[in-house]
Parts: sequence; C-alpha cells; structure tokens
Amino acid sequence: MKKGTVRRTFSQEVKLDLVKKIEHGQIRVIDVCKTYEVSDTAVYKWLRKYSDLYKKETRVVVEHKSISKKNRELQDRIKKLEQALGQKQMRIDYLEKVVEFASERSGEDIEKKNKRLS
Repeated sequence: MKKGTVRRTFSQEVKLDLVKKIEHGQIRVIDVCKTYEVSDTAVYKWLRKYSDLYKKETRVVVEHKSISKKNRELQDRIKKLEQALGQKQMRIDYLEKVVEFASERSGEDIEKKNKRLS
C-alpha cells in the first residue's frame, strides 16, 4: 500500500446496492470507481461475487470416454438385459403352468385350441 493512502472497506449492503445499480444500467463501473475511489478490479470482484449476470463462467472439459469406462457401461447394460430376459422367461413359465393347470381342470387341451384359432 502506498504511503498516505487509507484502506477503506465497504459494507455488504453498499456493495449489493452498487451491483444492483450497475446491473440495471443506472451507473457504470467507471463511475463507481471515480465516485468511491476504488479500482475497477474491486468493482468487478463485487460483480462476480454478488451478481448472477457477471458470474465467472465455469469451464466444461469434454473428453472421449475411455475404453475401460465404455466396457464397464456395456457390461452393466448386459447385466440389466439378462435380468429382464430372466424375468420374461419366468413369466412365460408361469403362464405355461397356468395353461396346463386350466387344461387339466377343464379336461380340454387349451393350448391346442389356441393354436388352431391363430
């Protein structure tokens, strides 16, 4: 800090008020700098901290999927498909038992009747 300069701090309310005025176009950054004798860097820090419009952009890095990650995803997909297949097979077995039971109770072969109708 230079000799003879006084370090000043601004309350959060003052900073928020100035940020809102800048956002609404009522005052410019350079005007705030001159009026309050602060650097433009300080004002831009306030803007990044208190404003949604001046937030520092986040950087998104796009990378190709690694082979091992892709293989892991494919293995997970295979496992889910095998589970679904097992459930469908259990349903088929259950329905075949129901048809067999109904055939025994009625004395007619329901399965052959359905095949002739198709």
